[in-house]
Amino acid sequence: MTQVLLLTPQVGGSENSADILPSLGLLTHQIRVAALEPESLLNSDASILLLDGRTDLVGVRNFCRTLTALGNQIPTLVVLTEGGLTALSPAWELSDFVLVTAGPAEVDARLRMVVRESGRELIAAGGVEIDEEAYVARLDGRALDLTYTEFELLKFLAQHPNKVFSREQLLSDVWGWDYFGGTRTVDVHVRRLRAKLGEADSLIGTVRNVGYRFVPRS
Repeated sequence: MTQVLLLTPQVGGSENSADILPSLGLLTHQIRVAALEPESLLNSDASILLLDGRTDLVGVRNFCRTLTALGNQIPTLVVLTEGGLTALSPAWELSDFVLVTAGPAEVDARLRMVVRESGRELIAAGGVEIDEEAYVARLDGRALDLTYTEFELLKFLAQHPNKVFSREQLLSDVWGWDYFGGTRTVDVHVRRLRAKLGEADSLIGTVRNVGYRFVPRS
């Protein structure tokens, strides 16, 4: 599940993403809709920006220039009607575009491709999405408030779903070879991580007398 920030020039912002890109509502990505203005990017942890270019092409083009000036690093797509394609050019400095008539499979593919091409690797498994670049972990679209070590532990386990790691292995790979603490710290961090996962605490499974593993939800 990817965090998508959908910006629209409609006054106050549209409250329904389906009004802008109907297929988006059929996907499982977490969508937040806001006004097309730089302030909407403040404190945003979005993985992808979608710009509503259906009606105000000049305004969206100028906003793209503003994003470039601000040093935007988030993959950005513009939603266009077929007629709007004639105004599109490399000067917009977009990652890609998508037509309002695109089906769910095409929209999902375009979102995944721009994230991959941007070099922004996302680890996704069992409803957990980890954005290494932004240092954000989300569960079903909700950002988790994790410490550095909790984030690294969750990331490591999610990168190897269903693989069992002993406490000694986790200490070596997550804490580092120069860590002098005992294996007890692994149990403590797993307990805290499970607490923050809430009802999804079963994502971190225990293999008795062996260690821990990440168990993706079906």
